[in-house]
Parts: sequence; structure tokens; C-alpha cells
Amino acid sequence: MIDLKKLFKSFGYANKGMIIAFREQQNLRIHGIAVILVTTGGILLGMSAVEWSIIFLTYGLVIVAEMFNTVIENVIDLVSPNYNALAGKIKDIAAGAVLVAAIIATAVAVSLFGNKLFNQIFG
Repeated sequence: MIDLKKLFKSFGYANKGMIIAFREQQNLRIHGIAVILVTTGGILLGMSAVEWSIIFLTYGLVIVAEMFNTVIENVIDLVSPNYNALAGKIKDIAAGAVLVAAIIATAVAVSLFGNKLFNQIFG
């Protein structure tokens, strides 16, 4: 049997974690603005269901990468509060993962939006 009380509590904790991440991480807020802009553009250009699915997956990729990066940074700060070269390397690699995700999302957006715009202008 599913314990609904426990289930709702776990959703509450997850929601709290998302709020904390958005409140404390400037880059996550920037990604949130990008989500709003891309969503607005997608609505205006009439994206198809498949295009929306691709956009949602790339949103998720970037946001999840940024949240994992935040977790990694917080854990590193907890266990290694003083400067540590290895801790810095780990943080840099995690930040690099977010950058890769953002580049992928940008490439997807350029491809989808560029195609739509090209077809509307020249099609």
C-alpha cells in the first residue's frame, strides 16, 4: 500500500529543495529566464508536439545539471571548507558539465527556432 502522507512529504521536501536552489543560485535563475524566453518564442512560432518534447528535455537537462552542480558544490564546501586543489577541480568539472548542457540546449534551440524562422520567412 502506498503511504500517501509519506509520499506528499517527499514531494514537499523536493519542492523545498527546488525553491532553495532557485533562491540561492544565480545561474539557475538565469536558466529560468531562458526557459521563459524560449517558451514564449515557442508559443509564438507554433512549435509542434515533438519540438516541445525536445525543448522540455533540454530544459530538464540544463536545470538538473545546474542543481547537481549546486549539490556537488555544497557537499565540497561542507567536507572541505578550506582551499583544496582537488575540491576546486571537482567544482570546475561539475560547472563544466553545466556548460556542456547549456551548449547542447543552445544548439537545440538554434536548430529548432532557426528552422521555424527560416520556414516562416522563406517558406
